[in-house]
Amino acid sequence: MVIKNNGIKKLPLLEINNLITYYGLIQILKEISLRVEEGEIVCLLGSNGAGKSTTMKSILGLVRAHSGEINFRGQRIDNLSAAQIVAAGIATVPESRRIFPRLSVEENLQIGAYIHKASLPSLQPQIEQIYNLFPRLKERRRQAGGTLSGGEQQMLAIGRALMAKPKLLLMDEPSMGLSPALVDKIFEIIQQINRSGTAILLVEQNAHMALSIARRGYVLQTGSLVAHGTGDELLHSEEIRSAYLGE
Repeated sequence: MVIKNNGIKKLPLLEINNLITYYGLIQILKEISLRVEEGEIVCLLGSNGAGKSTTMKSILGLVRAHSGEINFRGQRIDNLSAAQIVAAGIATVPESRRIFPRLSVEENLQIGAYIHKASLPSLQPQIEQIYNLFPRLKERRRQAGGTLSGGEQQMLAIGRALMAKPKLLLMDEPSMGLSPALVDKIFEIIQQINRSGTAILLVEQNAHMALSIARRGYVLQTGSLVAHGTGDELLHSEEIRSAYLGE
């Protein structure tokens, strides 16, 4: 889709067209099409096994498309390596965080910027920005990542992704395993990151929270898109509320 702004054609930041993927002989995604515009939060909803994480992995080049296209900033990326895709401006906060447990908080953050090949001293101003966003991480900067609480590890995973200076941040179940108070905090941080100019594609089991902050949303069911609309439209859809919000 091309959006016209004052007569000027504007391509979406991310555009997926008719994406089909398989795991072996099993088809997982069935002609998925979605888009993320500059500065948007877009959520991807669905039950376990719907294909949400596979969509994320396809964007990142970790699962290869059988057919269809993935375009980022007007350039096709489904034929690029994962490292090239990160260098293009996409970073991820993976499910289960996947931090480096034996490395310190600060070493984890430094690894997040590896793609820029910057010297360690030159990274310090950017690391301080992460510490301003997550003061708790600064308190634990020398502590091994594996000794952090679940909430602190999620903060570290987000901080590490931001060190890559992404244009688009993919977040896979950021609230998983967190207390309600920490969930509220993480969603506040997601909005703060978005206000700074980073677009976000959010996979989240907490559909109510996700839709409350998203501009638009898509709903997956067994690998097919079954609904899409604004966050408000989906939040107030009786069908969506019954299927995904437990109401």
